[in-house]
Amino acid sequence: MRLGIVSDIHGNLASLDAALALMGPVDEVLCAGDLVSGFRFSNEVVARLREIGARVVLGNHDLDVLGPHGERVRESPATDPDLLRWLGQQPVRLDTRIGGRRLTMFHAAPEEPFEYVYAESPRMRLWRDLAADFVIYGHTHYGLAHREGDTLVVNPGSAGQPRDPRNGFRSSFAVLDTASGEVRLEVYDDPIYRPRPQ
Repeated sequence: MRLGIVSDIHGNLASLDAALALMGPVDEVLCAGDLVSGFRFSNEVVARLREIGARVVLGNHDLDVLGPHGERVRESPATDPDLLRWLGQQPVRLDTRIGGRRLTMFHAAPEEPFEYVYAESPRMRLWRDLAADFVIYGHTHYGLAHREGDTLVVNPGSAGQPRDPRNGFRSSFAVLDTASGEVRLEVYDDPIYRPRPQ
C-alpha cells in the first residue's frame, strides 16, 4: 500500500491541500497530529482530513483545544461542534496493520514526556521495541526516514508550519510504500510561509 503522511498542519489548509495534490494517488492518508494551532480551531483542516478518511492521532495543540484550557475555543461560535466532536474522537496513539505490516503512529512519543525526538536522540533507540515495522510521528517539524533495528521511523516534517533550516524552511510530507519499505520525503513551497533566504 502507498501511504501519504502529513503532520503539524497548524490550521494551514492551503499547505495541506498542496501536500495532498503533490503526493499523487495514495491508498490512505495518515496525519500525525497538530491539525490546529495554539488555541485556534481550524474547521477547514479538520473537515478536509475527515472528508478524505485520513487516520489521525492527536498532537499537543489538538489536546490543548480539547483540554481544560480550551474551553473558550470550544465554545466559540466559529468552531463547528460536529468537527470538534470528530477531532475529540481521535486517539493519541494508533497501533494497526496496514498492507500486512505493523504500524504505530503518535505525535511526539508513545508515552510522556512528550519531548522533541530526532534521529540522534537516545529515546528513539527505544522505539525499536515497539514491535512495529513502521513508526510514524511528528512534532519536531523536521522530516526524517531513519532505521532503528527492524523498525523504519518516519517523520514527514510539517505540512503547514515549516521550521526546518535544513530544507530552507519549506513544508514537507512523506509517501511510504508498505510493501517495499521505501519512503519518499518531499519538500515544497508552502503557499503561506515563504522559504527564508539561506
